[in-house]
This record gives sequence, C-alpha cells and structure tokens, in this order.
Amino acid sequence: MKKIAAIILALVSVSCQSKDKPSATAEGDTNTNVQLTDNKQQMDNTTTETAIFAGGCFWCTEAFFTDLKGVEKVTSGYIGGKTENPTYKEVCSGYTGHAEAIQITYDPQQIAYEDLLEIFFATHDPTTLNRQGADVGTQYRSEIFYTTEAQKASAENFIKLLTDQNIYQGKKVVTKISAATKFYPAEDYHQDYYAQNSSQPYCQMVITPKLDKLKKNYKNKLKAE
Repeated sequence: MKKIAAIILALVSVSCQSKDKPSATAEGDTNTNVQLTDNKQQMDNTTTETAIFAGGCFWCTEAFFTDLKGVEKVTSGYIGGKTENPTYKEVCSGYTGHAEAIQITYDPQQIAYEDLLEIFFATHDPTTLNRQGADVGTQYRSEIFYTTEAQKASAENFIKLLTDQNIYQGKKVVTKISAATKFYPAEDYHQDYYAQNSSQPYCQMVITPKLDKLKKNYKNKLKAE
C-alpha cells in the first residue's frame, strides 16, 4: 500500500469531450448486448475471469489495462443504467444512468484481482463525486462492478486500506461498489481508442503522460514488447 501512495498518478483537468467529436453516423452505431451470467469464461483452454471498473473516460481507463500481463481483453462500454442499448451520445447526456466503464477479461493465474484494483485506484481520482478532472457527470463516476462475492470483499477491503492509511490525505473515497448488471460494449470507434489515436491532442496531453508513469512504476506487470 505504501507503493500506491507513492505512485498515485497526477490527474490532468482536460475533458474527453474537449476533443473533436466523431461523426454522427458513428455515434448512431448499434451496440451488442453482453449479459454477464458467469464470471468464469474459457479462452484458449485457459479459465479467465471478468472485472468491470468505471473511473472516468474509458479512452483513458482502457489504455491503462491493455498491456498488463494476464489481461486477455479490455472492452469499453456502458453499465449501471436504465436504458437498453445506449449510445455514446445518450450516455453523455447523463440521462441513461450509465457509467463509462471497461470490462477486463483476465487470467487470475497471471494477475490477481487485487493487482487490477491497485492500478484502478492509481490511475484515477476516487475522491471526486461524479467527476474526473474536467469531465463532470454521473457517467464519469468512480464505481466497481463486482462479478463475484470474492471481488466484492476484495474491493471493500482495498478501500478500507486506502482509508485507514489516509492515502488521499483526509479526502473520502467515494467509489461505489455494486453488483454487475448488463454491460453494453461501446461503439466500435471507442475500442482500442488510444492505440488507434495516440497522436491525437487529447491522447498526448492526458493519456500518454499517465501511461508513461504507469509503465515506469508497474514495469514488472507489463507484457513483453
């Protein structure tokens, strides 16, 4: 826990919505529903599990987990709302109740859920309610969606440790812990956003500096290049 206190990444107050918007056609793409019925999946004869985190703009959060050892797939999407098949435009309105989130498929034999929690908390500010930097709204809330009771217990214990050790210097951790509901993958142009758009101004100003610091501090947890 001392390590996480030393490497909490500096948050840059630039909005995801400040960059150029995608075309109207792209925003209208149809989503595919994913119903989480079982946390354990089979991929290439390896048992994998699913973690779901909401910590602000998913362009950022996706980039932080993609290169970790044991992470098979990271999908950007929407969860925790009342509207079926929400679009990005609808979620950004704040009226659907969804959070921008990432669904992580990982091999627990290579990376523990607690490691994912550590990186989740190190790469966003869990003390600001419905806000990350200049991004304001319930869609940018900090929330953990657990898929097993073990994940719930781990998340609760981790937040307790952060609080007990005063990692955020008196600020309250407002991260919610909720049972996972239906996860809706975001439109295709949101997937692998940083990998496809790393030269964009938003990526260069906000994501790249955080990603560089993450790679420096968690080098032993990264996939071989």
